[in-house]
Amino acid sequence: MLYLAQVNKNLTSGAIELQVLARQRSDHIWEIDASEVLPIGKENNLCEALLVLVELDENKQIVEIKNAKDWVINLLQQYLSISSITPEFVREEQARIEEWRQEITAQSLDLTRRYLEVETQREQIQELEAALKLEKEKLEIRWQEIQEIENALKQERNQNNFMG
Repeated sequence: MLYLAQVNKNLTSGAIELQVLARQRSDHIWEIDASEVLPIGKENNLCEALLVLVELDENKQIVEIKNAKDWVINLLQQYLSISSITPEFVREEQARIEEWRQEITAQSLDLTRRYLEVETQREQIQELEAALKLEKEKLEIRWQEIQEIENALKQERNQNNFMG
């Protein structure tokens, strides 16, 4: 992994250290991160405050240290100089922006469609709940009517048995 670091001298030990400033995530993506210090010892030829590119292996061991001057100048030429903003560069950026806009529009339309589907389903569920509630009330009324008829029949039987 590649890091951008600054050479510093540890005030207590006198050792030279590399203060990590940023780390490369992919070809054109860097993450600012000054939370790490890499010790490199007293015996080296690095000047304090020098910016360096540091390559580390998977065990965080230093593989290579090189001066970052050429890398920084290349960044300036590539991204920040007047000649870097060419009509072709502008067209490419416009095309990328348009592609993002279309993707976002498509996602927005999809979200709107899903929202409407959910709302329609919610309304259907509410209608079903209302219909079920009404049906339940009708069944309860029917049940009461049946209970009243059964009670009336029982009373009539009891009266017939009592008289007969």
